[in-house]
Amino acid sequence: MEHTIEFNGYYTLIAATLVLLVGRLVVKKVKFFRDFNIPEPVAGGLIAAFIITSLYYFAHITFKFESSLQSTFMLIFFSSIGLSADFSRLKQGGFPLVAFLLIVSIFIIVQNFVGIGLATLMGQNPLMGLIAGSITLTGGHGTGAAYGGVLANKFHVQGAVELAMVAATYGLVSGGLIGGPVARRLVNKMGIQPINEDDSNTDSSAEHYDDKTFERAHRRRLITAESAIETMALFAACLAFSSFMYGYMTEHFPDFKLPQFVWALGFGVVLRNVLTSVFRFNMFDRAIDVFGNASLSLFLAIALMSMKLWQLAGMAGPLMVILLVQTFAMIFYAYFVTYRFMGKDYDAAILAAGHCGFGLGATPTAVANMQSVTGTFGPSHKAFLIVPLVGAFFIDLINAAILDRMMAFFG
Repeated sequence: MEHTIEFNGYYTLIAATLVLLVGRLVVKKVKFFRDFNIPEPVAGGLIAAFIITSLYYFAHITFKFESSLQSTFMLIFFSSIGLSADFSRLKQGGFPLVAFLLIVSIFIIVQNFVGIGLATLMGQNPLMGLIAGSITLTGGHGTGAAYGGVLANKFHVQGAVELAMVAATYGLVSGGLIGGPVARRLVNKMGIQPINEDDSNTDSSAEHYDDKTFERAHRRRLITAESAIETMALFAACLAFSSFMYGYMTEHFPDFKLPQFVWALGFGVVLRNVLTSVFRFNMFDRAIDVFGNASLSLFLAIALMSMKLWQLAGMAGPLMVILLVQTFAMIFYAYFVTYRFMGKDYDAAILAAGHCGFGLGATPTAVANMQSVTGTFGPSHKAFLIVPLVGAFFIDLINAAILDRMMAFFG
């Protein structure tokens, strides 16, 4: 008989921090994880998932973690992206941002045709290929749940929501596993040497801080209680606005699908630039940076330790085949297309790692991938400017437009 142990928010937070501590220790001690730049939350999360799976098979024990906590940390992370998006910085993206958006958009089409083609070859519903395509791999769990319901109700795809959750979970893990190794191989080909660890952890004063949010996540930052309170108020405003708008749009405009995190990110951009440009408010980027990075790590830890690997093991064979092929397609595309067309330099290698992250998983995975590489080889200002903007905002709009057309055609 199966016994479920439920963790409330407090115990879920404790478990997530333990997962992160274990992940940090494993990456520090195990050469394989260190050499392939596996993010600490991914390393710790996978260990937790295997332990939980073992308990399920041998003791019939399952765990249920507080899902709202995971969603909250995700919203805080995306709010931090918006709150750090100064319009003066956005201009720096320029042509590379447009080029990266085009490259990523083309891959969405490739991803869907790979899924549809393989599903058709194996005698499955072509729409199953979309589930194992950009619906879940580029879109993530939220998009997967939304479109899974549409495919189940409107197009009668059996088990669409369940398959979408499995595919999105697989993508979250695989995106975190391949990004670091892909970038590492590209960086090694260029002959770039790891930076001195002391240089990457040097302290920065308020006057000389470079304001590059999410870069060098382990650098020491000086934060006062006053700045922390101001920053928490900004995050609270973003979360409150996103909750209101998501509920309002869902009730009055159900056909207009925008995930809640998009509202949080968008309001963060508006709030930051109104406060700094109109009211001359001194935005404390160091606090935004720290809260954003901490939320990113906690989100990934909770997401990965919530995985039910036995569902992956028991899923349909055709879906597994499609997902494996999609993984290799992402590796080859990032290596031969993203890297080459973004300039074949260090920044391009970091962009390739980020593309692997949100091309299969989610933007938090992309940022974690980039942090794991830049923590070893040095910062990439261009990548940390472009990837969060494309992965967290623009790509969801483009993905939705492509999916609607493909579903109408193949449905």
